[in-house]
Amino acid sequence: MSINLFDLTGKTALVTGAVHGLGMAMAKGLGHAGAKIVINDRSSQEIVDNAVAEYKSVGIDAYGYIFDVTDEVAVIENIKKIEAEVGPIDILINNAGIIKRTPIIEMEVKDFSEVINVDLISPFIMSKAVAKGMIARGTGGKIINICSMMSELGRDTVSAYASAKGGLKMLTKSMATEWAKFNIQTNGIGPGYFATTQTAPIRVDGHPFNDFIISRTPANRWGDPEDLQGAAVFLSSKASDFVNGHILYVDGGILATIGKPSNE
Repeated sequence: MSINLFDLTGKTALVTGAVHGLGMAMAKGLGHAGAKIVINDRSSQEIVDNAVAEYKSVGIDAYGYIFDVTDEVAVIENIKKIEAEVGPIDILINNAGIIKRTPIIEMEVKDFSEVINVDLISPFIMSKAVAKGMIARGTGGKIINICSMMSELGRDTVSAYASAKGGLKMLTKSMATEWAKFNIQTNGIGPGYFATTQTAPIRVDGHPFNDFIISRTPANRWGDPEDLQGAAVFLSSKASDFVNGHILYVDGGILATIGKPSNE
């Protein structure tokens, strides 16, 4: 087997919401494997520019665009713009997502709908727009949907998120079913609990949730964002050319166990 199977030189990868966190970690992995990286965000030019500067500071060829992934018109316009200015999109990672932690009985329909729109409908919109170009060019491509352990499990206060991520798992399989014949491999990555700036306040010794996660994870630790890079590169590269409709869980083994604490 040649290491060239994982070489992404000459490829253009669009990673939504990759201005920080796990999205940025995965995008950096693709960039270090040789891909040109395109990121997007819907917030501000400053945030996008700062993220692009971060990529370039580590030698990655990066570009940033501002648009809302839930707005189909904006998505179509910006996909055309990206492909005209940067190049045809070979890899799409649908990473943008939100979560709202509210008990079901207290959750407003508008909040439930917002999570569904961002976490489930936007991957549908993005993938549809990008796949059309892949099919028209006849070159195939890679689409990766960022799922979750909540694609398999329920948990209190995250009903909308779990509903969206469960739906995204099945959307991934449906995309694979329809597009594999065009040499488009559609798969998912399901991250476990990761050490990010968002989780920093609770990742301290003695915090109940920190102790809970470490004790319930067979690997006995939080994931490092860089732990996702290998999965992202694999599913973006020639190495996965016969992998279709698979969800690769990068969770330290949580889903492999019924949840007995590792210290028992």
